[in-house]
Amino acid sequence: MQDKSAKLPLEGLRVLDFGHTVMGPTAGLVLADLGAEVIRVEPSPNGDPTRELRGFGTGYFPFYNRNKKSLAVDLKSEEGREVVRKLVTVSDVMLENFGPGTIDRLGFGYDTVSALNPRIVYLSMKGFLPGPYEKRTALDEVVQMMSGLAYMTGPPGQPLRAGASIVDVMGGLFGVLGVLVALRQREATGRGTLVKSSLFESAMFLMGQHLAYASISGEPVPPMPARVSAWAIYDLFATADGEQVFLGITSDRHWKLFCDEFDRPDLFAQERLVTNNQRIAEKAWLKPEIGRMLEAMSVSEIEAKSVLAGLPFAHVARPEQMFEDEHLLAGERLLETRLPDGTVTSLPALPLLIGDYACKLRIDPPAAGGDTRAIMRELGYDAAAIESLLDRQILLEDGWSKTPEARLA
Repeated sequence: MQDKSAKLPLEGLRVLDFGHTVMGPTAGLVLADLGAEVIRVEPSPNGDPTRELRGFGTGYFPFYNRNKKSLAVDLKSEEGREVVRKLVTVSDVMLENFGPGTIDRLGFGYDTVSALNPRIVYLSMKGFLPGPYEKRTALDEVVQMMSGLAYMTGPPGQPLRAGASIVDVMGGLFGVLGVLVALRQREATGRGTLVKSSLFESAMFLMGQHLAYASISGEPVPPMPARVSAWAIYDLFATADGEQVFLGITSDRHWKLFCDEFDRPDLFAQERLVTNNQRIAEKAWLKPEIGRMLEAMSVSEIEAKSVLAGLPFAHVARPEQMFEDEHLLAGERLLETRLPDGTVTSLPALPLLIGDYACKLRIDPPAAGGDTRAIMRELGYDAAAIESLLDRQILLEDGWSKTPEARLA
């Protein structure tokens, strides 16, 4: 059991999170879940624009910003920039994923920040690492297309992006890896450094196995839906309750276990099906036969038999079904979270166990500027100065514009 009094792995580190959308906030989330104090710097007077996204963007801010504080400040004003300069001098890490050149125009590029605080580790996450593409605008979906990932995901002629922002998340994770290495180096040198991660190169890392395959085969790589499977039974099947399951039989031992558990001695007895290669040769009739058998069974029946036999099996789940997943619930890997709009839900924990430490929820996703006043007091601003900055919308507090009229309403 986790000792609640134990020090968190990254306790004592302060991170300024200038991230937006997914890649930057992912890096901040991981550092926050591991115990760092992460201050999410949002623009005043409206807060981070991703708070208002709809469609698939609805979940961005609520998921990627737990365990963080929020400071909302107008970086286009000199007084707002001075607030951030003060924060830079007392922070360990700064991260950003603005478009090329934006952070420099705001006055917080690496050279400026490192001059203010030579010990700071500065994580810059972009679409591309240095090279001919460096100044291009990039998004997760753009680099999935550029890297071949979308080609590999969809059927032939139908490139398809993955069903989650996997490249954004990968870029953030690689950024965190670089930050941790840089912090380790700082212990020896006393100085911070610039760390860079990117979307395109993260996508290419995911594609590495396919590049190796292309080199060995000397042939174009087929998309995953068109690949030639090494096994006769390794596919999706319909069930009696209108769902789908994936079932794999990847060895001759699996074949025997399948026939035993699903009560098909007639199949096991056929000499033409003894080996995997023989079963591949008979796939044209064998797969439909197994499909008809499974289509008469429920998901729960197929799952029980497959698990008992130790077969590769999965129910094709939908996101909303995961709230009731028995494994996640038993392991407390869904964290009850109150979202900024008041919704209470359960969201996935960081998938790590470090000794006895499991990443938990300490702070719900904050309201825009929810910690503005406390952070300003810590920086030495008195009540009158804070009120003046709030009145002029250089600061935002608790998710609403602090104009004099609003405060008197």
